[in-house]
Amino acid sequence: MTGKFRLDDNIALVTGGSKGIGFGIARALAEAGADVVLVARTDTDLANARGELSQTGRRIRTYSFDMSGVEKIYEMFAAIVKDTGGVDILVNNAGATRRGPAEALTSEDWNFVINLNMTAVFTLCQAFAKERIQSGKKGKIVNIASLMSEQVREDNAPYAASKGGIRQLTKALAVDWAKYQINVNAIGPGFIQTDLTRPLWENEEFNKWLKWKTPWGRWGSPEDLGNAAVYLASSASDFVTGHVLYVDGGLLSTLGPSSW
Repeated sequence: MTGKFRLDDNIALVTGGSKGIGFGIARALAEAGADVVLVARTDTDLANARGELSQTGRRIRTYSFDMSGVEKIYEMFAAIVKDTGGVDILVNNAGATRRGPAEALTSEDWNFVINLNMTAVFTLCQAFAKERIQSGKKGKIVNIASLMSEQVREDNAPYAASKGGIRQLTKALAVDWAKYQINVNAIGPGFIQTDLTRPLWENEEFNKWLKWKTPWGRWGSPEDLGNAAVYLASSASDFVTGHVLYVDGGLLSTLGPSSW
């Protein structure tokens, strides 16, 4: 990878970066030349991720932190800035869901998902932007949206609301912070094959439906998302902001095959 897609001399912070999509993105950023800070809840997962990513030759730092603790995000970010000298790229990947019929969901279910998937994202974005503005340096933010930023599967009301909110939050922050040379974009993953989605891709019926519905006829991989993240984190995307890049094999573009 050369030229404007290189991330040398950049420091990237990836939340939920020890496994799955977050790890795939972190690996791609490191391979493009960035030093990476991983934030996740579990020390063991962080240690494993650090060991693997260190093979890229980049410096990998880890911080054990639960992003649902919104009131401590500023403190966590300040510690990272003190340790690194500043973060150039922020990837907001940490998130969760609580599934169930909308009429049966509790307020605790709703608040948990909205707090982690939206409030924590906004809070970390704000902390990042304030540091960039104060230091007079540009920055790149990549939020993780979802197919459910546009469409919805049943029994997912809090998640769908939160990811629809991420789509609009990304646009709002892009407008507010363009004058500070802070690009704010998002990636909308399609169905990605990770340990988290294992029950789905091991389900023969669902697997058959997904491959039928997706024009490319396969599951996505964390690498697919990592490549998109490198683009949005690099100077190649300097005139791109407020955009949601869907990496879904064409799923959102079709009603399904017409060969029947």
